[in-house]
Amino acid sequence: MRDLIDRFLDYVKVETTSDEGSDTFPSTPGQRVLGQKLVDELHGLGLTDAAMDANGYVFATLSGNLADNSAVPVVGLLAHMDTSDGASGKDVNPIVHRDYQGGDIVLPGDPSVVITEADNPDLANYVGQDIITADGTTLLGADDKAGIAETMTAVEYLLAHPEIKHGDIRIGFTPDEEIGQGTDHFDVAAFGADVAYTIDGGRLGELENENFNAATAVYTINGVNVHPGDAYGKMKNAALIAGELSQMLPADETPATTRDREGFFHLYDMKADESEGTLKYLVRDHDAAKFEERKDQLQLYADFLNVVYGAGTIELTITDSYKNMKEVLDQHPEATENAAVAYRRAGVDPEIVPIRGGTDGARLSFMGLPCPNVFTGGHNYHGKLEYIPVRSMEKAVEVIVNIAEVYAEGV
Repeated sequence: MRDLIDRFLDYVKVETTSDEGSDTFPSTPGQRVLGQKLVDELHGLGLTDAAMDANGYVFATLSGNLADNSAVPVVGLLAHMDTSDGASGKDVNPIVHRDYQGGDIVLPGDPSVVITEADNPDLANYVGQDIITADGTTLLGADDKAGIAETMTAVEYLLAHPEIKHGDIRIGFTPDEEIGQGTDHFDVAAFGADVAYTIDGGRLGELENENFNAATAVYTINGVNVHPGDAYGKMKNAALIAGELSQMLPADETPATTRDREGFFHLYDMKADESEGTLKYLVRDHDAAKFEERKDQLQLYADFLNVVYGAGTIELTITDSYKNMKEVLDQHPEATENAAVAYRRAGVDPEIVPIRGGTDGARLSFMGLPCPNVFTGGHNYHGKLEYIPVRSMEKAVEVIVNIAEVYAEGV
């Protein structure tokens, strides 16, 4: 059998950063490179139907070993191939820190990048364990290449242990999850699963069955540029208006000042000069009513500034991304309950928590495929301080295997 960590270290070296500005699908070519690597590996395991479709999705089937596979639900296992553009994903140099004994972790590629105990109290839980990081110059890519490696390893384990009974299992690796497009071309009916799990969560033990309602809001500011020497009464400086607009949003409702189920406005891109400006916000809230209020609030700011500076100065476009999957999963409690059983069998206490973000599973749940989110074991996703303990990854593999077995016990 191929080692879990060998797989993971191999996958993270493939650059798969997605690109919000691309007009292709997948948005970047590296995702197809990784996809083909996974197809080849699945073929090597004996999954003869493994293939990558025209949109870059990788699908395969692990056939059940029951007398009547149709008697149990078809279970889907999903993970995404792309990584965030929050830090470079090019030339990732993963490092395995053996037998971590506490203290700060200085990343050798850039010694100024340090995973400190003070800022990362969870490190205390991993003393004596192996921990994987990048070298400080890139992100690691555990989101979600850890999920891919864990899924592949669980599939290989089930193939090597036919005494573990399971029904049909559908495997799917998706592109462009990080830019909210991971399910744009996903054919739920063709996938053929009755329930699925995104292996795309965070630290050991987390089990997520709710997420933010999410939208992207884009303000466009139309200014008037005139030579500064002749600007009196004429110039309408879009850069100044952009600064004014950004200050109107509540300072205590940002990602850095909220937690748990508290929503936020997140300014993630801002460009402006005298003539024009653009501000891009992520809008998030677990509560559907509060989510709608947040969008209305953004429109009020635009309306106010259009009164101050003239009609058409501020344009606002709001695009919904996904909804809270709890609305669907509450109708399918067995999906979460079966996962919790699988956690306990692996010696992991399930901690049911809300996602302060979203996954492909959120959109798939509303497309007819109930889809809770299972931990991968990682921390500090999307940045250079990312790390993942090896033992947490191993436990994720156990949980995936157990999920397959739990559903088979319904026969």
